[in-house]
Amino acid sequence: MNIARSTYYDKPAGQPPGDAKIVEKVGEICAEYPRYGYRRVTAQLHRDGLVVNHKRAMRLMREQGLSVRPRRRFVTTTDSNHGGPIFPNLARELILAGPNELWVADLTFIAIARGFVYLAVILDAWSRRVVGYALGRAIDARLTLAALRSAIANRQPKPGCVHHSDRGAQYAADQYREMLADHGLRGSMGRRGVPYDNAKAESFMKTIKTEEVYLGGYETFTDVIHALPRFWPDGYFVPAS
Repeated sequence: MNIARSTYYDKPAGQPPGDAKIVEKVGEICAEYPRYGYRRVTAQLHRDGLVVNHKRAMRLMREQGLSVRPRRRFVTTTDSNHGGPIFPNLARELILAGPNELWVADLTFIAIARGFVYLAVILDAWSRRVVGYALGRAIDARLTLAALRSAIANRQPKPGCVHHSDRGAQYAADQYREMLADHGLRGSMGRRGVPYDNAKAESFMKTIKTEEVYLGGYETFTDVIHALPRFWPDGYFVPAS
């Protein structure tokens, strides 16, 4: 009959379903569970017998406007009303020629089902890569110290590297300033209430929130510590001890 042998066979079992079928199922899941992010939607799809990876589910949810809308809960992460010393802004006129000349640091919060998880990050301003971070249940100097400790262990910067942050109490703490001095890092701080002075770190935190946290549907502290660091490229972060 001059017909290809493949004509006699049905579509192979296990072939990924079409987008239309997935979109329909995702819509049903989001209608029933409006707080589900793409990870939990993906898990539900698996339970319903659809083999879909989380990246595909996330793409379809975005395209169909089905991404979870975050609860608007806020925590103040910067307390500049303290008696600690303020570093001058050394980053303002700095022209970068390579890595480990300027690090920028910031804090943010991540809402979970019961409370918040706090994230401290240090970026290399030249490459904009994460060089150190820490996750914790409390927003104090221990968190920022853990992030700084991991950055130093990861990059081992030469003396003279500028460490820039806002005027938060965590960065003005005695122990933090001592660790900077012990490793030859020069402290630098922006102006009070001017986020543009730390724009690279602020921009990174915003990207984390919009591209990962708000879509992730994190429920527990364990969810955050296991999933969030995957947002950063492999090899450019060191988890805090």
